[in-house]
Amino acid sequence: MKIAVMGAAGRMGRELLRAIAATPGCEISGGTEPKGAPAVGQDLGDLAGTGRLGIAVSDDAAAVIAASDAILDFTTPAATLAFAKLAAEHGKVHVIGTTGFDASADAAIQDAARHATIIKAGNMSLGVNLLAALTKRVAAALGQDFDIEIVEMHHRLKVDAPSGTALMLGRAAADGRGVSLDEKSVRSRDGHTGARKVGDIGFATLRGGSVVGDHTVIFAGDGERIELTHLAADRGIFARGAVKAAMWGKGRAPGLYAMTDVLGI
Repeated sequence: MKIAVMGAAGRMGRELLRAIAATPGCEISGGTEPKGAPAVGQDLGDLAGTGRLGIAVSDDAAAVIAASDAILDFTTPAATLAFAKLAAEHGKVHVIGTTGFDASADAAIQDAARHATIIKAGNMSLGVNLLAALTKRVAAALGQDFDIEIVEMHHRLKVDAPSGTALMLGRAAADGRGVSLDEKSVRSRDGHTGARKVGDIGFATLRGGSVVGDHTVIFAGDGERIELTHLAADRGIFARGAVKAAMWGKGRAPGLYAMTDVLGI
């Protein structure tokens, strides 16, 4: 399977290149960076540390997508929307690990999925997707007698908050309770906020150091507390999950899929 990496020179892009190279049945077909980026023209194998491939980083996303079976995309919301449109035009598999989308961007991705096979997830790891499934079940079982708080921590360079994974966990909790996350989420608390409202789903965001990604869902009741935690120590878990998603998507009908579809959970 020919797989390209969008944003190939970034930390996650290089992890994705290494994951493709290490996966039997897959090959690196290309990689992109924006026009004028320092990495344009560099060999993808040199970037990934896997040995020279003879394939250079390109600033022509349309050509790279046309020459590939699938693209892996952990870039920015604006870039991802452009790539989704191109994937739809060429009928390709588009694996989206980008986070920070607003409602209009989500709608645009849904529209592109009429012609592309899009797998989109706030987190590509098996462990996190199992955590989301558990969160939904626990939220349904405990009901509103237990307050839900989601705590996440990432490295100092992460630009969006809460993380896509935290929001995914929040949606899982809301789904378990049969409520809308948009109506129940509390993103920040400062000053005299008053007592916590029954049914709220709170988020706390921490940033610092080189933390890859820590997420904890807390169910706090009277006299007892349940905590579900996932700690990511290696970006490779996300890269391997993305490659797995691309392979799963090959030959699938166009549509918008989640990592839970890939994993069958």
